[in-house]
Amino acid sequence: WAIYQFIKGNIGNGIFFIFLAGLPLLSYFRNERIIIALWHLRSSKLDKAAKMLKSIKNPEGSLIRSQLAYYYLLTGMIESQTGIGKAEPILKKALATGLRLKQDQALAKLNLAGIALAKGRKNEATMLLTEVKRLDEKGVLDEQVKYIKQQMKRVGSPQQMGRRF
Repeated sequence: WAIYQFIKGNIGNGIFFIFLAGLPLLSYFRNERIIIALWHLRSSKLDKAAKMLKSIKNPEGSLIRSQLAYYYLLTGMIESQTGIGKAEPILKKALATGLRLKQDQALAKLNLAGIALAKGRKNEATMLLTEVKRLDEKGVLDEQVKYIKQQMKRVGSPQQMGRRF
């Protein structure tokens, strides 16, 4: 219909119909529910973000690979706030699926480092924090890395932990 409008000389209508036809294509590459869930997560509304992610039916079948990686990342971040038991495999799945940006990879590894520390795996947490520093080129996550390192000092070495108990 846009081409027909161009042929008839209605250039404005033709441009409008091209934009209108582009909306489904844009929504295919950018799933709006993931974007809304991210917005809710940044606003600290975990329940609304979780509800938005749960509204995506069959994520493995309906999302393209990059969207699926961000779906897993957001789900893992929400789970890490509520309980660390389910969060670790979900965040590892996000990394394995392929997060595009280094910053997002750093965020996933930072969450994994916190989970590893909470589970008493200090060496794994140290390795993950090293990866976070390498991936976080702009230094956005520096404060969180410092916080986890402070927590690591409080936990102490595994030998000390064994003596306490």
